[in-house]
Amino acid sequence: MLSVQPKGKQKGCAGCNRKIKDRYLLKALDKYWHEDCLKCACCDCRLGEVGSTLYTKANLILCRRDYLRLFGTTGNCAACSKLIPAFEMVMRARDNVYHLDCFACQLCNQRFCVGDKFFLKNNMILCQMDYEEGQLNGTFESQVQ
Repeated sequence: MLSVQPKGKQKGCAGCNRKIKDRYLLKALDKYWHEDCLKCACCDCRLGEVGSTLYTKANLILCRRDYLRLFGTTGNCAACSKLIPAFEMVMRARDNVYHLDCFACQLCNQRFCVGDKFFLKNNMILCQMDYEEGQLNGTFESQVQ
């Protein structure tokens, strides 16, 4: 997105329509912009500072967070059934989606860290110890539908 302007011919800014005299300019949506002019239509953050991705829909230029807030899909947490906003980080296991705080063993409440082994049995998230204990004592076989 950030480009060095070649010497000589100055580009016009798509945001303010003035010449870009700065050494650096942004190129987005096949247009050139001052760094201060390429902003999110909702929160006014400078898009050149928040990353190399911007989103556009309904003639709006948006940052990722506002795009997801306005146009993203929301869903319900498989553990607590509460709504998960589209911009919130989640954990997924097969077709289930969870709040980060809800992604824990549903028997002992042990939270999982990145790389931890977990098991999904009868739509329940289980730690290895609870899964193996359920397998040994036959708990899960009686729950199979």
